[in-house]
Amino acid sequence: MVLRVTMLALAAAIGLTAFDATPVAAKEETKQVTVLSRTWAVTQVSDAPVMYRATRDNNNLNPFGPPPRLRTLQAIAAIQQATGCKPIVASMYQNISGQFFSQVSCN
Repeated sequence: MVLRVTMLALAAAIGLTAFDATPVAAKEETKQVTVLSRTWAVTQVSDAPVMYRATRDNNNLNPFGPPPRLRTLQAIAAIQQATGCKPIVASMYQNISGQFFSQVSCN
């Protein structure tokens, strides 16, 4: 019983120290664009190959929102609108969270 109370107190102390951590501000500038009545946030994530991340706002899972559209085509258009450069489609990939990553070509 004493061990259980001690472990509980230790877990609570560790949990409280996690709340004291200050949030880290994003270094990258995020640009919001609208494609086919959907809002996308586009952020540059690396410089070595210029890589951008496009994340679609899910509108809080609103069932009365606009009809579904193909996300890949929207992501290409969102990156192009936000950067002014064409995304390299061969370098584009999507992670499990639904974020699209792509290099761009500014010619």
